[in-house]
Amino acid sequence: MTPLHIETPRLIIRHLNIHDLSNFIIYRSNPEVTKYQGFDVMNLEQAEEFITENAAKYFGKAGEWVQYAIENRETGQLIGDCAIKLDQYDTRIAEIGITISHLEQRKGFAKETLLGILTFLFNEIKLHRVVEIVDAENTASIKLLQSVGFKQEGHFIENIFFKGKWGSEFQYAMLKREWEERK
Repeated sequence: MTPLHIETPRLIIRHLNIHDLSNFIIYRSNPEVTKYQGFDVMNLEQAEEFITENAAKYFGKAGEWVQYAIENRETGQLIGDCAIKLDQYDTRIAEIGITISHLEQRKGFAKETLLGILTFLFNEIKLHRVVEIVDAENTASIKLLQSVGFKQEGHFIENIFFKGKWGSEFQYAMLKREWEERK
């Protein structure tokens, strides 16, 4: 299978590899970065195992999350990662997620990553719908989704026991026709 490769003006979205480990662990071990994520802080051994296991995964398998590196084109360094999962029952639908290092936040990288992923999924793969589930307290992610045209479709109240407490989530989504209309 061909590895996923997406280029934006400042970023390359590509397969994670073991050379990313030193930058990956910097933000994946930070509790502020993982606060709203579906994963907890990682130690070096867990991060290495995660990257190694993910290396065998490729875009296109229904129901499987695949994590990708977000590389700064100028520095060649990993600045975050993102994930795409095609729906288990209908591969015209995908769910996505983005994590940016605390050292690289507030520079527009999350938005550029999101737009790069959406361009790939809607224009190249021709998906019908892209979904993101976001913690109801994660205002930065909510603003990001709204800024590119995602619509809130659901509010799940205390639907997930998460890091020792019940949490609430929003479901946001965008349809291909909404993506095309925003141009």
